Amino acid sequence: MSASSSSPSKTQILFGFHAVTVRLKTAPDSVQEIHFDATRRDQRMRQFLDRARDAGVRLIDSDDERLHKLCGNHRHQGVVARVSAVARSHSLDEVLDGVDGAPLVLVLDGVTDPHNLGACLRVADGAGAHAVVAPKDHAVGLNATVAKVASGAAETVPYLMVTNLARTLNELKERDIWVVGTSDRAEKTLYDLDLKGPVALVLGAEGEGMRQLTAKTCDELVRIPMQGAVESLNVSVAAGVCLYEALRQRKG
Repeated sequence: MSASSSSPSKTQILFGFHAVTVRLKTAPDSVQEIHFDATRRDQRMRQFLDRARDAGVRLIDSDDERLHKLCGNHRHQGVVARVSAVARSHSLDEVLDGVDGAPLVLVLDGVTDPHNLGACLRVADGAGAHAVVAPKDHAVGLNATVAKVASGAAETVPYLMVTNLARTLNELKERDIWVVGTSDRAEKTLYDLDLKGPVALVLGAEGEGMRQLTAKTCDELVRIPMQGAVESLNVSVAAGVCLYEALRQRKG
């Protein structure tokens, strides 16, 4: 299956307590150094520094100006890390071959905002999705902002960028994975479907939605019922609604 993980550079920047803590948990040897705000002495910072020292990571006293230069914004919470890229699954086949039970995949078509992608990854992690798939030409890659918003989920959920999304969806079908897209114009609602089997949930960017070819490739199109004046949900909220409905049915 022609899907590869995003290819980060050899050294990356992570910032914020969640993102750096998850890396310390999952791949401590990849953390090269951590810059921290030496003026911050609250319990959260003390506990974080204790964890970093236990992992043997080099700690560097820094000020807000230095931290801002490292990560490019002021939302670092006083913690910025230089890390080595961690080897990820190279293909969607590898991920799916390792799934025990019915696969649950989130497919994003046209999501270019890093905050939306980070939130989608966080939701995917929470709902137990096995992978998030996006086209290389119509998506944002993993970066420090994505990792910060994802609160560690960028480290735990495989994010796979594919050359041809329609072809990848057809390959999912060949694996007997049901491809369900969301569309405001669909007759059926999300709650009309049985999502307990192998399923890939396809969402488009807010406003434009899925591209026409992507929608045509889906096995089924459904809508999320909207009761108020707002016509659509933010893509990360919609991803949460869809993934947690699948989780509810599987747990039920």
